[in-house]
Amino acid sequence: MGTLRSLSDRWARLAGLSVVLVVATAGVAVAAAAPASAAPIPKHPPLIATVTPATGPANGGTVVAITGYRFGSVSAVRFGTASASFTFLKHDAISVVTPAHAAGAVSITVTTSAGTSSTAAKKARFTYTGSIGGGGGGGGGGPVSLPFTAGGSYLMSASDGGIFTFGGAPFKGSMGGKHLNAPIVGMAATATGNGYWLVASDGGIFAFGDAPYKGSMGGKHLNAPIVAMAATSDNKGYWLVASDGGIFAFGDAPYKGSMGGKHLNAPIISMAATSNNNGYWMVAKDGGIFAFGNASYKGSMGNKHLNQPIVGMADTSTNNGYWLVASDGGIFAFGNASYKGSMGNKHLNRPIVGMEASPTDNGYRMVASDGGIFTFGDAPFNGSEGGTHLNAPIVAIGA
Repeated sequence: MGTLRSLSDRWARLAGLSVVLVVATAGVAVAAAAPASAAPIPKHPPLIATVTPATGPANGGTVVAITGYRFGSVSAVRFGTASASFTFLKHDAISVVTPAHAAGAVSITVTTSAGTSSTAAKKARFTYTGSIGGGGGGGGGGPVSLPFTAGGSYLMSASDGGIFTFGGAPFKGSMGGKHLNAPIVGMAATATGNGYWLVASDGGIFAFGDAPYKGSMGGKHLNAPIVAMAATSDNKGYWLVASDGGIFAFGDAPYKGSMGGKHLNAPIISMAATSNNNGYWMVAKDGGIFAFGNASYKGSMGNKHLNQPIVGMADTSTNNGYWLVASDGGIFAFGNASYKGSMGNKHLNRPIVGMEASPTDNGYRMVASDGGIFTFGDAPFNGSEGGTHLNAPIVAIGA
């Protein structure tokens, strides 16, 4: 039997909780951190932002920290169809003890008086390993760590592989100060928030934290340089995309087609993947969108006037929309992606190089090459590298 005393103490310091010892065992969670005031009653269904850890034995008993939004009146947590015992920590954090379940990936849902969270949320997944009765269960009863704020942590990478973290995002290592055969051009974070990958223009992959190395294009012939990457929601694979639209899939990331060998009006500059890993989009510099697998086409800026080229994209958690961002900070929203503002026609010290979306789909961040961060909607600002010395320009942002 382990305790969550350190977890409760931490949230008490952050959220003004009056602490009662939280004890978790394999299948039982007793006592709770008592809030100093009544939890807010949500008006909209909850949304899961992070699950830590995101894997555990089929026997159950793993203590999992779930952060998100609108957890004020939680009545049930389910892993697939199996109910889990839980402890309410604050309006955006709960502790859960996993129930037993057959091996494989399952969706996690949180139910409140306002409804049940969507199973389409990219990070609302847990992967069971081994077999029920096969041993190894109940080993997760110790303290777990939570991000500082749900949806508020982010990290950025420079072209030399330097990593900069904000809002509680953990630093797990970098390539800063180390030899690179080619510059870093993109990054992707794991669904747990405890790891990330960097990709270089030659297709070299550098994995940190719980991000597994599944192969690379480093040292192999490429018709065009790699420009971006995307990871699967179960952390077991990733895609690389080249400027000619070529796709390279590793681990359990399925190949669903590419633009390699086909005519493009402008080079590809970024990509995003669907939450169930069965599709992806790529976007060109002129705003053209190319959708593969179950990624749905919702419109583009192809053949339309742009003041500045497109440099990045992000998709919604439901896979029914996406945003494009231009180097001047202009935002273009399609499908169910809502426009929350932009830096278009405003002064920027350096051009925008990338963006990421809030897990609620109600906001987004964009990052400039000098590390400046610009937030819109409900995406919180938790710091930047703007105005500080950088050895190399920022090229990517992750969460």
